[in-house]
Amino acid sequence: MEPAPQASEPSALHALVLAAGASTRFGSPKQLVRVQGRPLLHRTVANAAEIAGQAVLVVLGAHAADLAPLLRHSTASVIVNREWSEGIASSIRIGIAHLPASCDGVLLLLADQAAVTVEDLKRLAGVWRRQPHCIVASRYDAIVGVPAIFPRADFPQLAALRGDRGARDLLRRAEGRVVALELANAGIDIDTPEDLLRLPPETEPGK
Repeated sequence: MEPAPQASEPSALHALVLAAGASTRFGSPKQLVRVQGRPLLHRTVANAAEIAGQAVLVVLGAHAADLAPLLRHSTASVIVNREWSEGIASSIRIGIAHLPASCDGVLLLLADQAAVTVEDLKRLAGVWRRQPHCIVASRYDAIVGVPAIFPRADFPQLAALRGDRGARDLLRRAEGRVVALELANAGIDIDTPEDLLRLPPETEPGK
């Protein structure tokens, strides 16, 4: 009798939360804005942990001294990007450099996408686990962007990004391998105080 096939191990997914920006347009560290009763950064990291467990990296930069205490009791690892002024690419690079060899895929999240829910991230992760060689990205406002999950084969391209351009160029170049999920919540990012008015009622500040 043939031995029963062994169940394959689930792919190791890590999460990379990008939170190094200076919040210039907001006027103060937007990562400290309270959403659903807790600071935005804390909420984003907690959502990431629901998907990746303890395999969460947070990249801080401009306001690292103010933000790091928020994560004192978190299982996430904190990296300080000293080159944050270059732009988001520098945070992606340093995050990719810190991923272990056992990592099969990375979920890129922006700390200021305040409306993204755990359920949204679970949808992305579920599709990626079924198609682990594809990039699984969010589609919103006719844009394909993050949150997005990149397989290990794309890590060199992520590590080669430069300037204040994130992963969107890579998503365009890899269009044939990208699975795009409609994720309207990803279209709301907090750049100015007025953007807080766009949040769904259940995620409005103070709730």
